[in-house]
Amino acid sequence: MKRILALCCVALFASQSMPAQARGGVDLPPVNNDLYGKECGSCHFAYQPALLPSASWQKIIGSLNNHFGDNASLSAPDTAAILKYATENAAEKAGTPRASKIASSVSGAAPARITEVPYIVRKHRELSPGAFKNNKDVKSFSNCKACHTRAAEGFYDEGEVKIPGNKNWEND
Repeated sequence: MKRILALCCVALFASQSMPAQARGGVDLPPVNNDLYGKECGSCHFAYQPALLPSASWQKIIGSLNNHFGDNASLSAPDTAAILKYATENAAEKAGTPRASKIASSVSGAAPARITEVPYIVRKHRELSPGAFKNNKDVKSFSNCKACHTRAAEGFYDEGEVKIPGNKNWEND
């Protein structure tokens, strides 16, 4: 019995350390809400709600009239629908190992930006700020899809990363 339990533990650990694609799943559930994708994706990458906790989405969507310096106001029904979608699919509710790590890392806080999530900051610590700011194809740390080639599909594994113009990180 102990042997079976030990083998199950090893199998579980191994499956969680495998890339999401190899496990048959995604790192984060992709956006599957047309209104969210249309409205949020019209100005920037439509970030998966699992990249932030629900408290962050409440803060962000609750202040669309000053969305990082822009007025992104929507009708009340659209705002309510997007808030519902984002909070119901937030990090603490998404059900994937990476989303759970994101949720755990914020320790109850509500970061206003994905780039402030401790887990995400930690995953990018090896990269210099110049890899983003001085790169005309990336421009910003918040431009996930520039380097995470399958971000829209919910894959964020390091093996999928290709930083434009940076030979050290390209997967040739």
